Amino acid sequence: MATTPSTTPYGMDEFRGAFEAFKDANDRRLLEIEKKQSADVLSTEKVERIDRTLTEQKAAMDRINLNQHRPMLEASAGHIQSESKQAWGQYMRQGDVGRLLEAKQLSAGSDPDGGFVAPDETAHEITRLLQDASPMRQIAEVRQVGSSNFKKPVSRGGASAGWTGETAARPETQTPTLDLLAFPAAELYAMPAATQTLLDDSLSDIDQWLAGEVQDVFATQETTAFVNGDGIGKPKGFMAYTNTAEATQQWGEIGYIATGVAGDFAATDPVDSLIDLIYAPKAVYRPNARFVMNRRTVSAVRKFKDADGNYIWQPGTAAGQPSTLLGYAVTEIEEMPDITSNANAIAFGDFRRGYLIVDRAGIRVVRDPYSSKPFVLFYTTKKVGGGVQDFNAIKLLKFAIS
Repeated sequence: MATTPSTTPYGMDEFRGAFEAFKDANDRRLLEIEKKQSADVLSTEKVERIDRTLTEQKAAMDRINLNQHRPMLEASAGHIQSESKQAWGQYMRQGDVGRLLEAKQLSAGSDPDGGFVAPDETAHEITRLLQDASPMRQIAEVRQVGSSNFKKPVSRGGASAGWTGETAARPETQTPTLDLLAFPAAELYAMPAATQTLLDDSLSDIDQWLAGEVQDVFATQETTAFVNGDGIGKPKGFMAYTNTAEATQQWGEIGYIATGVAGDFAATDPVDSLIDLIYAPKAVYRPNARFVMNRRTVSAVRKFKDADGNYIWQPGTAAGQPSTLLGYAVTEIEEMPDITSNANAIAFGDFRRGYLIVDRAGIRVVRDPYSSKPFVLFYTTKKVGGGVQDFNAIKLLKFAIS
């Protein structure tokens, strides 16, 4: 009798089991604290050990999910390439620039010393893999632009509107307060190396190889800038803007809620500050809002329960599905700060409305077979910018007295 293969993603059952074990161990730890005002050392160590296991299993599942979306490096023998793609392949494999110089759409504004603009297929492959690897690209708005300095006019109070009857006069609405935000694109580079054996292999897809090589390098650099970048020669991160207490926030600043304790949650009812953070943005931002924090902060909030004794953190029920905190998705970004005194360790809000990433069209590649013989280097550059576009959409939790 044939058996039906399981549809449960690899590692999901183990992950759920580990979470149940974590809850049991943490419940015993909390009970010891309630009875004896302190937890047994062995209970605490067990909770921490299972917590580390949960974190490692979640990271492993995310890596498997990402690898499943990566394309194979071998192309089918019957694949027919366009003339421009063939010209690009000859340049990448052999350094032949003749056919590229004839293809004006690839060499416009370029030369053999300054490199060539990659064809659309290559650029799209790199962009697609970046989307998979970059947590900020997954939650923010991403827009492709044709200039190096994208400017966007925004209304601080939203668009003006009013009611009127079918034949009634249309009174003038109040003039909105506009602000012009600039998102300059800075150059990001990577320099993967290939052996001539790989380049000579007719079955290897050089575009997919290049995209895979620059994926992690670009994603790491971008994420660091999108979170903490100072805006000088790089995007400006949402954590780099001036932050002020929510009641005093002005346009151009990010509002924060304080936990009331320097470097920690409140000893009693620690969940209250998270609930306050959820209700800091206006209602219009909450339907698509999410938490953003690093894995160490996730480890801290994973132990919390609500007033009914339910754990406020819940694992995703499928591979690729995020965990939730108080019903809202959690995005783990390692570049977020740890919980320390006065640190803004947790962010919450609608990041798609709040943060804008701009990609300048075109990825340039310079082939260098001389600098690191016997390897061939591919100096690959792209221009990207980013910054906050709606300062009301993102709020921070500050681990401070006020």
